[in-house]
Amino acid sequence: MAERVYLGIDLGAESGRVIAGIWNGKTLRLEEIHRFPNGPVALADTLRWDVLRLWAEIQNGLALASKKFGKKIVSVGADTWGVDFVLLSKKNEIVGQPYHYRDARNNGMMEKAFKKVPRAEIFAQTGLQFMPFNTLYQLLAVQKNTPELFETAQNLLLMPDFFHWCLCGSRVVEFTNGSTTQCMHPLKRNWATGLLKQFGLPTNIFPKVVSPGTKLGALRASVVERTGLAGVEVVAPPTHDTAAAVAGVPTANTGRPNWAYISSGTWSLMGVEVNKASLSDRTLELNLTNEGGLDSTYRLLKNIMGLWLVQQCKRSFDARGTTYEYAELAKLAAQAPALRSIVNPDDPRFLNPPDMPKAIQDFCKETKQPVPKTEGELVRCAYESLALKYRQVLGWLEELGGDQIEVIHIVGGGSKSEILDQFAADACQRPVVTGPVEATAMGNLLVQVRASGELDTLADMRSVIRKSSEVARFEPGPGAPWDEAYGRFQALCK
Repeated sequence: MAERVYLGIDLGAESGRVIAGIWNGKTLRLEEIHRFPNGPVALADTLRWDVLRLWAEIQNGLALASKKFGKKIVSVGADTWGVDFVLLSKKNEIVGQPYHYRDARNNGMMEKAFKKVPRAEIFAQTGLQFMPFNTLYQLLAVQKNTPELFETAQNLLLMPDFFHWCLCGSRVVEFTNGSTTQCMHPLKRNWATGLLKQFGLPTNIFPKVVSPGTKLGALRASVVERTGLAGVEVVAPPTHDTAAAVAGVPTANTGRPNWAYISSGTWSLMGVEVNKASLSDRTLELNLTNEGGLDSTYRLLKNIMGLWLVQQCKRSFDARGTTYEYAELAKLAAQAPALRSIVNPDDPRFLNPPDMPKAIQDFCKETKQPVPKTEGELVRCAYESLALKYRQVLGWLEELGGDQIEVIHIVGGGSKSEILDQFAADACQRPVVTGPVEATAMGNLLVQVRASGELDTLADMRSVIRKSSEVARFEPGPGAPWDEAYGRFQALCK
């Protein structure tokens, strides 16, 4: 068959890109068309997203794709991080400048919410992990600080849904990202309107929920004019980047969840793919989450702070004039003493500290551990602590699922960190299979391929991914040193 091209807009916390998937009927080849930086913008005392600049960059990428592939392009779809949103008025005005999830306005909102609706009741109606930046608490912050925004807003669109509106005018929310908000019912697969009313939040701003693979419409005429993309359709992929990444896991296993995944990047999202949301008291106690997946599956997972710790260490090193590439930091970490100092990556102090190395050092000092001082010691502490957190979550997933997990798949950009991949295998005492690095893009693009009628099932998609990508395997080393460290780690997490 003649090659057909599908375009993915993939936005992450540090960068965004437009990527092409060239499909020949059997395999998918990826080509990055345009990459651009992303990140929070400080505005007065707040953190915001510059969605207008992102949209300008997306259009630049689409124009470049049009010049290269022309009439071969079939469709386009966007995926992003979860929880953040744009409010739109009836007359298509952005209501307020969209906030970044790490903004301080969310501080304390979760605890205030529990005073109105008990934690267990919120979980029963949403099935979601409690995190201070969940959309629910961001909306309560709007209600408290800027309630006038609700008087003007007609629709709440999550980030990828906003860019789909920019592309074609659709005003819907795709299910997988909607499920990250703590505003959606895990069994009804629609908005938890009863809960929203308990908080006095306006339910009219929540639009229709659609499934991944839904065709949203043709590109706006103005977008066609600016980009040259005539005859291209907008398709909703799994718009939450982790849902797309899990769809991109190259497993051949079906049925019982005997494999786990880690979507590794700024965040590490570790979980299993299940057919039914887990709403047990134990799931609530462990603060795990049920997020939507492809084909009516759920992602029973834990959000872990992830490579944010290393990224922010690097940022501090750079600011002090000591510039390293990530590969150089990994070499320094490999030379540092093993399992000497560890932290709980999910301690709230690591969410957005002004100085990550100091936050790590303060944690070690307070817990009477040797204080890491060199760049290598600090980064090794971060890597080893993440691996130990993976071991903890692995045990929880096995407990809830009742089956032993035989292999861990690490996908996404963080899978390129070989030192962390090996530490994960060592700490968990399980083989680790890494790749594809581009699991999110592959999940996004292959759902578009399927929407055009060329693939049938999730298993078909994963078969294509196995044919189209390379993976690496890390076998576990000696477990005794990690067993001792895990005992110390558990004590730090109490």
